[in-house]
Amino acid sequence: MPIEQITRNNMSVEQPPLAKRYQRTLDAVAEYANQYQGRVSTVKLIAVSKRHNAEKVVELIKLGHRDFAENYVQEGVEKIDRVNLALENLAMENRGVENNICWHFIGHIQSRKCTKIAECFDWVHTVHSTKVAEKLNQHRGDRPPLKVLIQLNLQQELSKSGVCLNELPQLANAVRELPNLNFRGLMIIPEIEPDFEKQRAIFRRCRIALEQLNQQGFNLDQLSMGMTDDMQAAILEGATQIRIGTAIFGPRPTQA
Repeated sequence: MPIEQITRNNMSVEQPPLAKRYQRTLDAVAEYANQYQGRVSTVKLIAVSKRHNAEKVVELIKLGHRDFAENYVQEGVEKIDRVNLALENLAMENRGVENNICWHFIGHIQSRKCTKIAECFDWVHTVHSTKVAEKLNQHRGDRPPLKVLIQLNLQQELSKSGVCLNELPQLANAVRELPNLNFRGLMIIPEIEPDFEKQRAIFRRCRIALEQLNQQGFNLDQLSMGMTDDMQAAILEGATQIRIGTAIFGPRPTQA
């Protein structure tokens, strides 16, 4: 079943339970990865829990999922704390779930928020400047190196962060020299585009940019690209991480 048929936001139709949405999404990822790349095991599904409560995250953890992403620092840090507490309580009740959760930060990075991001997250997908990279490196402390991706803004959208192609080599060289960061690849959030071939085209440019860095001596292996409405095209063009919210959790709650 195509993913777009799974996720239409029709509020007059009851949304399926989380477990059913999750399994449908897993099946779609497996179908696309196998069809286009023959590499099902290498496409990581990241559940974007933005605005969804910690209880839903814990429910998904019980189903076996381990990778979650947040867009906002304060919401993310508070949710991580609530999830950790919930897992501790389950352990005390002998219903424990191993707390090996991997948290990804995928939102715009403000310099003043780098401390919390470096302390609380395992991956950061949206490094967009040397200043941000240096602050993340500074505040990582004695923790394992923070896995980071550089965000590209290939369409030069003013509303989005990210570097353009001609700025990428300089930033990439700066990031790989920072000892508390583990530079793994690139990330992109394209403009909304309904045309499948146009979706593919922008993802292809991101993949080529990564390949060009590797030709210059980098050893990058991650492409974070693709969301609910364009994941099929992203997987076709080599995505290794896809960031899915609506297809898993259902329509995002409105802000209070």
